[in-house]
Amino acid sequence: MYEYLEGTVTIITPSFIALDVGGQGFKIYSAKPYSYSEGQRIRVYVEQVVRDNDISLYGFESGDEKQLFLKLLSVSGIGPKSAMAIMAAESSDSLAKAIENGEVNYLTKFPGVGKKTASQIVLDLKGKLGSYVEQDLFTADTSQALSDALLALSALGYTKKEVEKVKPKLEKSTYDTADEYIKEGLKLLLKKK
Repeated sequence: MYEYLEGTVTIITPSFIALDVGGQGFKIYSAKPYSYSEGQRIRVYVEQVVRDNDISLYGFESGDEKQLFLKLLSVSGIGPKSAMAIMAAESSDSLAKAIENGEVNYLTKFPGVGKKTASQIVLDLKGKLGSYVEQDLFTADTSQALSDALLALSALGYTKKEVEKVKPKLEKSTYDTADEYIKEGLKLLLKKK
């Protein structure tokens, strides 16, 4: 329902912040509430979660963090509180790398995550967190347009290996926009099928 809210932080607690948006106070659960300060004007990306007898807002500093939260929620056995606990304890990049590398023991260090749930996280999310893991590879020594195009190809469902194969050919091109790189990348990827 909501994508983000902009307002002034009025209350900070260990589990949530209150955000004043035009005179309305929104209670927003946050993995890192103390990263904000009272009186600060901010934009918070939010996700509304409806449970049997509860409607809650969960807030994030970026759209990417929100997407990671949604991916964690898609895993059987992970609820909003567990997802927030995992996100509070780790950065998005290192969490995604642990999942991609299948580090089940590493994932069990998070509250409420046993071996079974950690294995389920790896099973459900491995290969689906490319925007976090592949960003380093795709931004090294490339133009912003090419970097954006490589990330877009990954987001379209192409594997890291497939995108790595077309990257050298795209680097030889001198396009000005990500859209042009994406079109060329798609042509190259479709030829290989």
